[in-house]
Amino acid sequence: MIQERPARTANGFLMLVLLLLVMAVLVIALIGTIREALPWGIVLCTLLIIVDFLALFGLFAVHPNEARVVQFFGNYAGTCKTTGLRWVNPFCTCRRVSLRVRNFESGMLKVNELDGNPIEIAAVVVWKVVDTAEAVFEVDDYQNFVQVQSEAALRNLATSYPYDTHEENVIALRSHVNEIAEELKREVQDRLAKAGVEVIEARISHLAYAPEIASAMLQRQQASAIIAARQKIVEGAVGMVEMALAELSAKEVVTLDDERRAAMVSNLLVVLCSDRHTQPVVNTGTIYH
Repeated sequence: MIQERPARTANGFLMLVLLLLVMAVLVIALIGTIREALPWGIVLCTLLIIVDFLALFGLFAVHPNEARVVQFFGNYAGTCKTTGLRWVNPFCTCRRVSLRVRNFESGMLKVNELDGNPIEIAAVVVWKVVDTAEAVFEVDDYQNFVQVQSEAALRNLATSYPYDTHEENVIALRSHVNEIAEELKREVQDRLAKAGVEVIEARISHLAYAPEIASAMLQRQQASAIIAARQKIVEGAVGMVEMALAELSAKEVVTLDDERRAAMVSNLLVVLCSDRHTQPVVNTGTIYH
């Protein structure tokens, strides 16, 4: 792989002043040779003026957060990142490469997530060029390369995780935003490293079920949420019943036989697990009469 290295360039302002001074001297010398009718002097001064004029084409400007990749007859001669007016061999070509931070937003992709459900997903990738030599010479078009590889990484990520889950320690696209963003950034960076590109941030910008299953999956989400909530309620209610019975027994508030204990457990579970407010019932007798 071609690695970036600094190009040998000169201060453009000094070279401009020097070339203009040389041009003035050569013009004066040409006028003198014409007056004295010296053919060889005229030819020499003319050639030197042409060479000096061609040297002016070696001047180029480098803007902040910009680089120029210098090539000499096809060979990589280095990269100039020094801002300002610079000068290089006029027979070299200088290709401008932006080092600024850029955003790329992928198109809406329709893929199947881990459970096989079709979803729509899109992402935003923030990136910049850090190695100009790799960006220019290792890939054909580094901007198009970033777009294609980012979408490929997003597709692979979407097929590796479920859209949603109510289980603990299971990463899902919708519920674990930060974890998914870090995984997407890592995968995109692995794909773009050969192009001299650094990924600063990668995040999902759009995530939804495909329209043909959106309504059905909404009902499924609601049912799953209700079941998960009921499980939590039952777990909490059982714990509260156990604590209540343990406290009653420890403080000897009341002595309960198996039948009374079962009745109390039933009443407490009804009160704690019901999704509606319970109505109190005053018992004027006993459990046996």
